[in-house]
Amino acid sequence: MDEHVITSDGELSEIYGEPLERTVRKQIDRLDEHCRELIALSPFVLLATSGADGRCDVTPRGGPAGFCRVLGDGRLAIPDVKGNRRLDSLRNIVANPHAGLLFMVPGMRETLRVNGAAELTTRPDVIEFVSYPGKPAILAVVVRPDEVFLHCAKALIRSSLWDTATWPPADELPSAARILRDHVGDDATVAQVQAALDESIATRLY
Repeated sequence: MDEHVITSDGELSEIYGEPLERTVRKQIDRLDEHCRELIALSPFVLLATSGADGRCDVTPRGGPAGFCRVLGDGRLAIPDVKGNRRLDSLRNIVANPHAGLLFMVPGMRETLRVNGAAELTTRPDVIEFVSYPGKPAILAVVVRPDEVFLHCAKALIRSSLWDTATWPPADELPSAARILRDHVGDDATVAQVQAALDESIATRLY
């Protein structure tokens, strides 16, 4: 065994020490008015799940600000619309009904973390509540919060994520079409793959 591999909580504590009291006390078990305000401002959330075998998955979910809705009983509902149909997150939730969420608000350096029990529902009232006008959700991912806290700003400060001056020029970004073509390994040209991607976004965004 590699002697440098960390295998216990005790080893972690030796390296990092104990968390500050405020870091522990900031965790709550519900979506209070501050959390609800952040969720209402957020157009983007990362959904983390794991399957029965322990394999993990993180998927981005996006929509108009406030597209994730807080239900009357304090649970959080995320609309699910037609995507690539891999269903990785949804299959994980069926097998292991827990999820972790990371909400981001453009321009804000702190993020909101929500962990809790998760389920999938097609209840008509929930679907109506979370659907975009004219764009009904297929189902909703519903999370009952049991760990909620504001995550500190250090990661976004270090990354300068919201500072457009640090962004690479658009013409220097990798070509998603080329990457997809090479990963799939078919005979399509990059231009053909790009046309298919453009068509999908234009006609099948929801």
